[in-house]
Amino acid sequence: MSLQEIRLSVKSGGYDKDFELLYRSTNTARFRYLKAVDEFEKLYGDFDSINFFSAPGRTEVGGNHTDHQHGRVLAGSVDLDVIAVVAKNNDNIVRIKSEGYDMDIIDLNQLDAIASEEGKAASLIRGMCAFVKQSGFEIGGFNAYTTSNVLKGSGLSSSAAFEVLVGVILSHLFNNGVIDAVEIAKLAQKAENIYFGKPCGLMDQMASSVGGFTAIDFADPKNPVIEKINFDLAAHNHSLCIINTGGNHADLTSDYAAITEEMRAIANFLGEDFLRDINEDEFFAKISVLREECGDRAVIRAMHFLSDNALVVQEKNALLENRFDDFLLMIKKSGNSSYKYLQNVFSASAPKEQGLSLALALTERFLNEKGGYRVHGGGFAGTIQAFVPNDMLEDYKKVIEDAFGEDTCYVLNIRPVGGYALGVK
Repeated sequence: MSLQEIRLSVKSGGYDKDFELLYRSTNTARFRYLKAVDEFEKLYGDFDSINFFSAPGRTEVGGNHTDHQHGRVLAGSVDLDVIAVVAKNNDNIVRIKSEGYDMDIIDLNQLDAIASEEGKAASLIRGMCAFVKQSGFEIGGFNAYTTSNVLKGSGLSSSAAFEVLVGVILSHLFNNGVIDAVEIAKLAQKAENIYFGKPCGLMDQMASSVGGFTAIDFADPKNPVIEKINFDLAAHNHSLCIINTGGNHADLTSDYAAITEEMRAIANFLGEDFLRDINEDEFFAKISVLREECGDRAVIRAMHFLSDNALVVQEKNALLENRFDDFLLMIKKSGNSSYKYLQNVFSASAPKEQGLSLALALTERFLNEKGGYRVHGGGFAGTIQAFVPNDMLEDYKKVIEDAFGEDTCYVLNIRPVGGYALGVK
C-alpha cells in the first residue's frame, strides 16, 4: 500500500484486529501509527509498498539471576513496543530513523563490525543484517521510521525489542517471514554480544521475539528449550504493574558482578562451572566448608538459585493448569527469596537508598495478601513488578505515585505475540 492507502486503511479499521491483539484497544494505536506514517513521509516521501512492524518489551516473571547459571526463567512480552513504518529501497542501504535519535545508515556492502559503532544502535542494525545473511537468509535495503514506548531503564529491554524488530523486518521483507522467532532471538543476542559489545544472555531477545508468557530452560545455552504458554492475564482481572522507584546513583556494575562471581565460586568449588550442574545434596552437605571457602553470602545466593530455578517449573505449570492463585503465591515466594537470599533489593554501597525495599513494603501493605510482587530484573535499584487485582488498581497506583512521583506506576498487560508484522494474513 502507498502512504495514502495505508492511512485510509488505518482510519477505516483495516488494522483494528492487529491493534486489538497487540494493545487491546484501537484508538490510541490508530493515532500512534498514523503519526509514524507522517514522520516516515517527511523523511522519505511516498513508496508503493509500506509495511508496519512491531516488537515488544519484555518482563522477567520468574527466575531472578538464574539464566547466567544455565537455569530456567519465565518471561513475558508486554504491550509496550517499538514500531516501524518500513519500505524497501533499491539502494542496498538500510536507513532507520528512530524518534529522538539521528538516522542510522548502514551500507550492506560493509557488514563487518565497526569499533566506533560499539554501544550504538547502528551496531545492532549492522549486526542483525550480518548474522541474518550468515545464516543463509536474504537481506536488502529498506527505509524505516521507528518510535518506541518501551520505558528506558525500566528493565523492559528496549534494546532487545529493537533488535527483534530489525529481525522481523528482514524476515518479512526479504524472506517471506520464514525466519522463526527463536532464530531471530538467537541472531539478536549475537548482534548485541559481538557488535554492540554487551555480553547479555538470551532471555530478553527470546521473550520479545516469541511473545506471551515464555518459559526458557538454559541448561544448554546454545539450544535453549522454549515453551510458549498461552495464558490471558486480563481474563483473570489482574494487571501487571512495573513500578519505577528511581535509580541508585552509585555504579552498580560491581553489585551485579558479585552475584555471578559468588555463584560461580560455589559451583567451581563443587567441581562445576555453573550452579545448574551441581549436586544439591552435596551442596547442603558441604555448607560448613563452603562458608569458609566462599563466604556466607555466596552460600545463600546459591540457595536462592536452587530455589528459584525449581520455582520456575512450578510457576509454568500453574499457568498451564490455570491455577492463577497458586501462581501469585509463587511470585511472592520468588520475591521473598530475592530479598532475603539473593539480596539484590538495595546496594551495600548506598544503604540509605532503598527504593525497591520501600516499594515492596508499600505493595505488601496495600495488597494485604492479594496479588503478587517481586523485584524486577537485575535489582539493587530501578523497578519492582506487581500483579494487582483490577478493582484495586486505581488506589494502588495512587499509593505508589504518592511515594515515588507521577507516572512511576506503569500498568501493562502480557501481549500474546512477540515480533509481529501487521497486516499479514
